[in-house]
Amino acid sequence: MKKEEKEFKSGFVTLIGRTNVGKSTLLNLLVGEKVAAIANKVQTTRTAIKGIVNRKKSQIVFIDTPGIHKPKTKLNETMVETSFLSIPDSDIVLFLIEATSTEIGRGDSIILEKIKEAKRKTILLINKIDLVKRETLLNLIDIYRKEYNFEAVIPISATNSKYKEIILEEIEKNLKPGPAYYDIEEYTDQTLRQLAEETIREKALKLLQDEVPHGIYVEVEKMKQRKNKQKEEICDIEATIYCLRESHKGIIIGKNGEMLKRIGRAARIDMEENFGLKINLKTWVKVKEDWQSNDAIVNKFKLK
Repeated sequence: MKKEEKEFKSGFVTLIGRTNVGKSTLLNLLVGEKVAAIANKVQTTRTAIKGIVNRKKSQIVFIDTPGIHKPKTKLNETMVETSFLSIPDSDIVLFLIEATSTEIGRGDSIILEKIKEAKRKTILLINKIDLVKRETLLNLIDIYRKEYNFEAVIPISATNSKYKEIILEEIEKNLKPGPAYYDIEEYTDQTLRQLAEETIREKALKLLQDEVPHGIYVEVEKMKQRKNKQKEEICDIEATIYCLRESHKGIIIGKNGEMLKRIGRAARIDMEENFGLKINLKTWVKVKEDWQSNDAIVNKFKLK
């Protein structure tokens, strides 16, 4: 028994759920760093982002997937495909649902079927429990327990840090012995360029009107580190925000360029905090009407 306790465990954990259920918020809570873009809008996550948690006896590699929704474009199809492909390849699935549900809705039902097909160890997390009464919650737990043999069912609030250790312990308990796949200093497999693109897009999602955000795509054109006269590390970043229509371009730039300045300022502050160095950020806005159907762009969102 003592030998088992000392044995190091590792594995890949897929975080899956419908759009806007709180997956990115939960990932950032569990990892303890800002890995995934968070915005109170659907389809914030477009790619399968990995977040890494290093513990004394384990390394947990989380995969935050795009939310399940009805695809309307090639991009949407790729996002949904990415989510489902990650289930069979994972050691454990974290299935996140909303406590406000009174039945298994269509989206959750599709996810459940994919989990059943893959026969993966699954932990059911019921988010936003502060919004419902105990009786409603117990009824929902009962409905789901009849559908699948979950390793555990944990009611949570993804914004409350007290649930972090409960979830991580349950995951660790269900992992198999294995090596550390990443360096213990790492918390994501995303490059600085990808993190910069995600950060700019997140700020745009938060600041722009509803009809614009999901028609945007951010590309960092140049990224170069240098030292200023005071020998401080500075990262020069030049990024383009692509949008679908000319009218959207006007909204993103704003009157006298104010909206674009706000997006850039918020992104720069975030990046300086996360990257630990000064950021010199320049942003432009261009119209690219067909980018959601452009294979070269859409392929970037496929599961690697």
